[in-house]
Amino acid sequence: MQISVENTSTLERRMTVSIPSDRLSSVIDGRLRDMASKANLKGFRKGKVPTKVIEQRFGPQVRSEAFGELIRASFDQAVRQENVRIAGQPSIEAEPTEAENEIRYTATFEIVPDFGTIDVTQLQITRVQANVADADIDHMIDTLRQQRRTWEPVSRAAQVGDLVAVETFASTAAARVPEEGTEKGATVLGSGVMFPELEAQLSGMNAGDERSVEITFPADWRVPALAGQAANVTIKATQVSEPRIPEADEAFVKSFGVKSGKLEVFRNEVRANLERELKGMLMSRLRAEVAQKLVAAYSHVELPAKMIEQEARKLAANAQEQARQQGQADAVYPFDQFMVPARNRTAAGLLVGEIARQNALQLDFNRVKETLSLIASTYEEPKQVIELYRNDPNLMSGLQNRVMEEQVIDWVAERAQSTDQELSFTEAMRPV
Repeated sequence: MQISVENTSTLERRMTVSIPSDRLSSVIDGRLRDMASKANLKGFRKGKVPTKVIEQRFGPQVRSEAFGELIRASFDQAVRQENVRIAGQPSIEAEPTEAENEIRYTATFEIVPDFGTIDVTQLQITRVQANVADADIDHMIDTLRQQRRTWEPVSRAAQVGDLVAVETFASTAAARVPEEGTEKGATVLGSGVMFPELEAQLSGMNAGDERSVEITFPADWRVPALAGQAANVTIKATQVSEPRIPEADEAFVKSFGVKSGKLEVFRNEVRANLERELKGMLMSRLRAEVAQKLVAAYSHVELPAKMIEQEARKLAANAQEQARQQGQADAVYPFDQFMVPARNRTAAGLLVGEIARQNALQLDFNRVKETLSLIASTYEEPKQVIELYRNDPNLMSGLQNRVMEEQVIDWVAERAQSTDQELSFTEAMRPV
């Protein structure tokens, strides 16, 4: 195998690799023979299919797979031989060649920048500390009770906390919305879901009451015919219902899978769930803190441009998908709007990998096992989740990458100059 490497920019390389063509022929012949020994084709006994028949039927497919496998294997070998550390995915193109005895391809890729020896002892890190208190468990149980509430119609005026069924229509100088009839819906007073000026009208209304109010809708209002328009809106309360919140009794506890129905057992399970969520959030906060300080400390280092662009395009695609799921199919998110967060994410990822390499940090498989068990415990069938991960290389690889990153974050935080910050559970659980 012949290899040549060209520097096309500070961090970009172009590698040309030539391989004797008989290596491909050898791989193809081996695959065809293996298929022939296992094939079960009509008209032939199993394992007795002539290689020529296999070649006629599956030759192109086998050649394509063997070619791809040979390229991947030889490229990995070439990278090790030339001692280059790749950042991101390479772009590989096979080159046409007149010589019949060789295969040649060109790989273009970016390399990991030179960060020098990374010293984390000077980083100033703030570590958030928090615990689950009894009041947090009380609050969660109250939240669960609210989620299980039912609604009972009442014959009094609506007040905060009531569910009010409504019918509305709006008239502007140019249109009526809807053109005929009314729009029907419901809102819980105080939830802020409805347009504020309309919700304010519902307070004190009885079922059957009707009011009109002049409203100017914002320019970005979801209904195009009303956006930026002054309108007279008629709103009618058709039903007022008050909540019925279940007691935290035996039946309520059993509805969450606690067979004994004992409140204390349920509280212990709630505590375990909250502690698991808190542990994950504290790691997220620490990860963000360490990443921010590392990126700031090495902001002078040039980063792989294409890698940053790929990350920006990924972030834009994610934003586009979220908008689509929220009904904003026409929203457009150019990738260049995400270049700053993409650069930070790219820098953080490269720095974490470089710290692991420079300090010979190895994946802790016991921690992988513990993390997998923790993930599985949130599902009804933990054993099935564990088997799913074990049988899916992509899922397991993602899990191992996550654990390795957490190990590096912990390693950095232990050696940096850290200050503890005590927060309540609620404060700690706020998104970072």
